[in-house]
Amino acid sequence: MANKNKASLGIIFVTIFIDLMGFGILIPILPTFTSKELGISNFGIGSVIAIFSLMQFVFNPMLGKLSDRIGRRPVILVTQLMTAASYLIFAFSNSFALLFFSRMLAGLGGSNIGVAQAYIADITSREERAKGMGVIGAAFGLGFVFGPVIGALLAKYGYRVAGLGSAFFTLTAFTFAYFRLPESLKEKKTEGKIKIKIFDFSFAKHIMSNTSIGFLIVLFFLIIFSIAIIYGMFAILGHNFYHFSDQQNGMLFGITGLVGAAIQAGFIRTLSHKLNDKTIVLLGIFFMMIGLGLLPYGGNFLGVAIIISIMAVGAGILQPIIPSMISKYSPEDQQGATLGFSQSISAFARVLGPLWGGFSYDAFGYQYPFITGAAFTLITFIAAFYLLKTNKMEVPQNV
Repeated sequence: MANKNKASLGIIFVTIFIDLMGFGILIPILPTFTSKELGISNFGIGSVIAIFSLMQFVFNPMLGKLSDRIGRRPVILVTQLMTAASYLIFAFSNSFALLFFSRMLAGLGGSNIGVAQAYIADITSREERAKGMGVIGAAFGLGFVFGPVIGALLAKYGYRVAGLGSAFFTLTAFTFAYFRLPESLKEKKTEGKIKIKIFDFSFAKHIMSNTSIGFLIVLFFLIIFSIAIIYGMFAILGHNFYHFSDQQNGMLFGITGLVGAAIQAGFIRTLSHKLNDKTIVLLGIFFMMIGLGLLPYGGNFLGVAIIISIMAVGAGILQPIIPSMISKYSPEDQQGATLGFSQSISAFARVLGPLWGGFSYDAFGYQYPFITGAAFTLITFIAAFYLLKTNKMEVPQNV
């Protein structure tokens, strides 16, 4: 990798890290804020979390295509400003409607992950792409290390302070990106008009018609669905069942981020040298399945910390490796669109996951969100073992 590309990789890492630190501040406190301050049910909490991902589902492909046309940098900058505005609105939310709107705007601003992945694809070779995608994963992980801990500490001074803290970090990321982040796209699409569609079914059909890409996107959907179940319900499980404070919940989310960052920053690189992508995927699914299934049975803070670390190992392996495999199958001139579509589908999984988590928690009991997440992960393990391990699909050498 050329020195210039390495520098760009470092800049995009810092940009995403600071941005995700702002996002991470709200993760452990959003469910308890919604429950304690606004008196919303668990299903309502799931809805607040789900609307964020629904916006990503709608806008991820659109922004990915837009970035193929106008470049990655302007899309990243504008979406960061939207995210900062959403946190300011959250800080002054005193009703469910205002909170709901703030999360809608946050979801629109957060629809830039596919663009960030396309940025990585622009500046890395196919051989180095898994390592490059790991940079985004590490930025996510570290953002989730510091963000939840900072959020839990700020929440001691009020939820409004936590919201203002999120806005501050996101505006810091915007300022850094504005002055330091170069454009990565060498050749922008100039032919035709930009078609704005809420969801491009014809493009979806085109992408899913490629059996290899289609399977990987479905696999990613089920993995993210299983992870998303705990987004809202884990904090509620900690608060209602284990009687953890906001600070303890924040520490657990921080542990998750630390483990994920460690996996994606170093361990995934070692694995990629010793194992092929297919074996790594199976290993990640196995760890995730064990962690999800055991979360309601941790017993105490230490037990839960160990179990959620096991889950974080699996998630830390899977979140960079599957997008990397999708990228390897994708034509070079459709990286933004394909990765944007993949992120859109994973965002839809993050819509359904919290909704199912809140519904199953209320309807069946505190164990069921996590047990069903483990069950879906088991399904992905069986499917991946058959289709990947038996060489039913192979990553092409030339696309």
